[in-house]
Amino acid sequence: MRRELRRRGTAVALACALAIATPAVAQDTPGTGGPAPAGTHAPAGTPAPAGAPAAVAALAELPGPQLFVFDSKHTEVRASWDHLGLSRQSAEFGDVSGKLELDPDKPEEAKVEVKIRVASIASGVASLDQHLVRTKDYFDVQAHPEIKFVSRQVRSTGVKTGELTGDLTINGITKPVTLAVVWNFLGPHPLGTVNPAYKDVVAAGFTARTQILRSEWGISRFIPLVSDEIRIAIDAELRRQ
Repeated sequence: MRRELRRRGTAVALACALAIATPAVAQDTPGTGGPAPAGTHAPAGTPAPAGAPAAVAALAELPGPQLFVFDSKHTEVRASWDHLGLSRQSAEFGDVSGKLELDPDKPEEAKVEVKIRVASIASGVASLDQHLVRTKDYFDVQAHPEIKFVSRQVRSTGVKTGELTGDLTINGITKPVTLAVVWNFLGPHPLGTVNPAYKDVVAAGFTARTQILRSEWGISRFIPLVSDEIRIAIDAELRRQ
């Protein structure tokens, strides 16, 4: 029973992965900050995700698919690139929304759909942000205002790690991609005992690290001065509805 709960809990987190990924197997490269890249082994002594067995058991008691939604206030998608060989620069997409449909009896069939508003990108450099969204050198915001991801497969690679594969659409170009994911948490919200607003809330959290080649989505401006390779760091929280 404990093994089955762990399997389901892992699948929940893997299925929750965000909408940026890599066309190849995710590499163990340094991210844009924060936890180590997804897919690497957790350090010895890393505790098991808090609350997972109880939360998954609660899910199992409810019939049919369960719905989770991304908490937009606590979800970040960050991208970094090599700038002229001098440094790594970065930007963040601030408007991310999506949902996860999960049948506790069939976690491997979980489905996730995510949308990212391209115009929400922020690099901290106003002139660059305007160039990214007001010209067609990188994104065609008028014709394709959103980046979209639809999952196709969830595969476990360890107790807390796995891969999420799906279709990523940028600028109207769709390609299969894979995300390496680390499951951080599944269970009653940690603030549930101290803040009534979080009472009975079931939360999930994960991180993901990967890299893409932007040219595969038709974004080739200034390559190789500005790198084709883009490193992606994702941190997300979800709530069950």
